[in-house]
Amino acid sequence: MPVKRIASLVALICALVSIYLFISGKASVAGPAVIIFFISLGTAFSFSERFRSFTYTMMIFAAVSAAMYYPQAFDTWGNLKLSSLITPLLQVIMFGMGTSMSFQDFTGVIKMPKTVLIGIMAQFIIMPLLGLFFASISRFEPEIAAGLILIGCVPSGMASNVITYLAKGNLALSITLTAILTTLSPFVTPLLMKTLAGTFVEINAMAMMWDIIKMVIIPIGLGLLFNRFLSGKVKWLDEAMPVLSMAGIGFIITIITAAGQNSLMSIGLMLILLVLLHNLCGYTLGYLTGKLFRLSERDCRTLAIEVGMQNGGLASGLAKEMGKIATIGLAPAVFGPLMNITGSVLASYWSKKPIRKTE
Repeated sequence: MPVKRIASLVALICALVSIYLFISGKASVAGPAVIIFFISLGTAFSFSERFRSFTYTMMIFAAVSAAMYYPQAFDTWGNLKLSSLITPLLQVIMFGMGTSMSFQDFTGVIKMPKTVLIGIMAQFIIMPLLGLFFASISRFEPEIAAGLILIGCVPSGMASNVITYLAKGNLALSITLTAILTTLSPFVTPLLMKTLAGTFVEINAMAMMWDIIKMVIIPIGLGLLFNRFLSGKVKWLDEAMPVLSMAGIGFIITIITAAGQNSLMSIGLMLILLVLLHNLCGYTLGYLTGKLFRLSERDCRTLAIEVGMQNGGLASGLAKEMGKIATIGLAPAVFGPLMNITGSVLASYWSKKPIRKTE
C-alpha cells in the first residue's frame, strides 16, 4: 500500500478518535491522536502535488499540539532553558535569509520608486493600526493584546516572496520591499511599538532597536556577504539553510506555545480569530491600496501579500528579549502557521486567475 494511502488512513482514524474523545469530554487524553493526525496528514500532503505546500504547516500544527498537551517537555532539557535558544536560532534564520538575498535586491527602489514607497507606507501603516484596533477590542490582558500590535509592527519576511511568486505577483517588487522594510525595521518598529503599544506595556525603544539590529540586521548583513563571496562554494550550507530555517521557526513557535499554554487554554479560540482577521484584513487592504494608486494587478497582488504576511520570527524574538514570551509572544506564534495557510490558499487562487496584459 502506498505511503500516501497509509498516511491518509492513519490520519482518518486519528481524526475519528480525536473527535470521539472531544465529544465524550475526554479531550485531555486526546493528545497522541491529535499529534499523530497532523503528522500523518502532513505526510500524506507531501505526496500530493495539490496539497504539498501545506506539509510544513501540518508539521507545525503537530508540534504545537505536542506543546499544548505536554508543555513541560518543551521548557527545560537538563540545565538548558529552551527559550534561551530562540535568539540564536532567529539569528541563524536571518543569516539564511541574507544568503538568499543580494545587494541588487535593494536597487529596486531606484527602478520603481513610487511602487516601493507605496508598499513601505502600506506595510507600516495598515498592519500596525489593524493590530491596535484588534488589541483594543480584544479585552485580553495588556501584554497579550500588545502581541497583536507587535506582529503588526514588524516587516514582512521571506515567506512573502515565495507566496508572491506562486501568486504570479511582482517577485522583484516583493524581494525589494522585504529587503527595504527589514532594513528600516530597527528604526520604525520600536517607534511604532512605543507609540501604539505604550499604553499596554512598557516599551524601551532603544533596547528594541538594538535587539532588531543584533537579531536581524547583523545576521542578514553577514548572509549578504556570504552570498556575495562564498555562494556556491559551500554547497552543503546552501542546501542546509532553508531546512534549518524552517526547523528553527517551527521550534520557536513550539517553545512559545508551551510557555503560554495556560493563557492559550483560556483565550486560544478568540486569539486565533483575531489573528486570522488581522492577516486577512492585511491582504485585503494591501490589495485595495494598490488599486487606489492604480498599480498593475501584479503589483496589487504583491502589496496584498507583503502587507498581510509578517515576520513572525522577529516578533517572537522581540517578545523573548522583552521577557514576555508567554504573553506578548503568543500572537506572533499563532500568526505564523495561520499566515502560511491563508497565503498558500491565496496563492493557489491567484495562480489560476490569469493576468491580462493590460493589467
